[in-house]
Amino acid sequence: MAFCSRTVFKCFKCLERAADRVTGAAGPVFVTLACILLSIGTFAFFEVIAPTLSFPIISIPICILLATNMFAHYYYVCTVSPGFADDPRALQTTREGNTWVWAKKRQVKTGVQWSDSDELRLTAARHNKCKKCGVHRPERSHHCKICKRCVLKYDHHCPVRINQCVGLHNERHFVLFMAYVVISSFFFFTLGWPSLWMSFEFFDGNWNYWTPTWAFLLCYILAVVLCFALFVMCGWHVWSLAQGETSVESHDFDGYRKIARSREDTFINSFDLGSRRNLQLFFNVGPTGYPLYTLLLPLRTAPYTDGWEWAKGEGLDRHKGISEGEEYTDQE
Repeated sequence: MAFCSRTVFKCFKCLERAADRVTGAAGPVFVTLACILLSIGTFAFFEVIAPTLSFPIISIPICILLATNMFAHYYYVCTVSPGFADDPRALQTTREGNTWVWAKKRQVKTGVQWSDSDELRLTAARHNKCKKCGVHRPERSHHCKICKRCVLKYDHHCPVRINQCVGLHNERHFVLFMAYVVISSFFFFTLGWPSLWMSFEFFDGNWNYWTPTWAFLLCYILAVVLCFALFVMCGWHVWSLAQGETSVESHDFDGYRKIARSREDTFINSFDLGSRRNLQLFFNVGPTGYPLYTLLLPLRTAPYTDGWEWAKGEGLDRHKGISEGEEYTDQE
């Protein structure tokens, strides 16, 4: 029986590795397809729907801003490295650029005193050695089995949409991309409702657009599906961020809570500073980061940390309720 179990387990592992190789190889195809679909949908909106909008002097610039943000954040999340533990730390601390695409941080004037709750206190991250690649890495890093490297603040590997990992340096763009897709697709199917009915009557000769009716119908259906699917996904992601945790940490912390409850203890996430502060630090806005308006513009921003230091709850050097050695590894 034990031999059979081990054999089945090895077979599943082989299938999993094969699936990882296939999705990794097909990643560029998925990204290309996503770019084509987004471009067709945007063209259809501005050709068919935008001319029918009221107050075009206001509505058209808003639509252009939404589309620009959507494409810009998709470009950033696909091209910005998530950050790897084996990169030189000097490279991690100098990622913020000086070109026009980079937002400018808030300038703190001399003599201004922020409240204690706004003060940013960073604690050196605890280190461990990866059992798979042997790299010394800070906490919150995980080994990606597809990239075969340890990613700083690893969230997940996304082969279908961006063909790379979501981590410390591109997670903000990933969330904003999803948010702008939700908003854009919502406007497409709500404002495009009259055009949808017009497309059903194309045989009367009223459809005088470059966009074929079948393409507009496809874009409309895709907008409805994307709006609801990504709304759920983006909402769950933002909720996790408000708890001070990544997707993989959310799964791990559920296990830690069970371990803590088994000995009548309470698990406390050391990275949880409260929902408002957690979101401030993730988007790096507020007194110690960038202005809030950077969330509305297609600009690059740097995270509040290089991944080797973290803001933690007062008096918490590590998670409460979990002992050394009980934390999960990449194998689990």
